[in-house]
Amino acid sequence: LDHLGVKGCVFVGLSIGGMIAQGLATKRLDLIRAMVLSNTAAKIGTKDMWADRVRAVQESGIEPMADTIMERWFAAPFRATPELELWRNMVVRQPAEGYAGCSAAISGTDFYTPTAALRLPVLGIAGSEDGSTPPDLVRETIELIPGSKFKIIRKAGHLPCVEHPQEYAALLTEFLQSVGHV
Repeated sequence: LDHLGVKGCVFVGLSIGGMIAQGLATKRLDLIRAMVLSNTAAKIGTKDMWADRVRAVQESGIEPMADTIMERWFAAPFRATPELELWRNMVVRQPAEGYAGCSAAISGTDFYTPTAALRLPVLGIAGSEDGSTPPDLVRETIELIPGSKFKIIRKAGHLPCVEHPQEYAALLTEFLQSVGHV
């Protein structure tokens, strides 16, 4: 953002991107005017859970866990479509080191206290069928920030922008209009 001279942006962060948004807003609020925290939380899982995942990826790669990832990420109706194979392929083809690195970063992140200190417009979005960041976990994070809004997209998993793109886009558009960014 500094490199591009961006100030006052609306940062949309999904999953680990939502954790990045929280960290950036905490450290550089001068860059962020509002945030969308989608399918994310101030803290996701436990250190042990992530350590197990890192170890598994380092030992065997991503392929053995790909089906489990797809179950956490997508609602059952989407998993029954041919498009699922494209997403599974994307996950399997990424470098194991990158997946392990992201898992390690998430493992060490706990933004409960810094996020509770934020004062800016925030929209939280959750998928009702999200197995990675369930709606209650997302809501708990969003409620840390006074005046924030929370929306659930029904019959969607961890990537509601993939499963229900029109509904997701409508929520983003409404929020952008409410903060005067459209």
